[in-house]
Amino acid sequence: MDEQELVATFIECHDLDCPLPHRVLDLESEVGELAKEVLVSTEYGTKPDDASIAVDEVGDALFALLALADAADIDAGEALGVAVEKYEGRLDESGGAGSEA
Repeated sequence: MDEQELVATFIECHDLDCPLPHRVLDLESEVGELAKEVLVSTEYGTKPDDASIAVDEVGDALFALLALADAADIDAGEALGVAVEKYEGRLDESGGAGSEA
């Protein structure tokens, strides 16, 4: 995935390497920021139609996820393909995409 290579190169060029657990925590933090934006924009869920997220916040979450994939030696494109196949299988079997676990 070209985007994963872009993130990996940026991290290497700017000496931003860190251990895998830190990448997981960074991703969690960025996803939390997305949730906060939705909470605030919807007035804590009272106006769900007003939900909004800034493009840079989505970018931060993508950066964190791609950095995590790279740190774990996982090809993000391959991982996405596996996930899509999994969801397709679930849809075929149960009619829903959820794990129902």
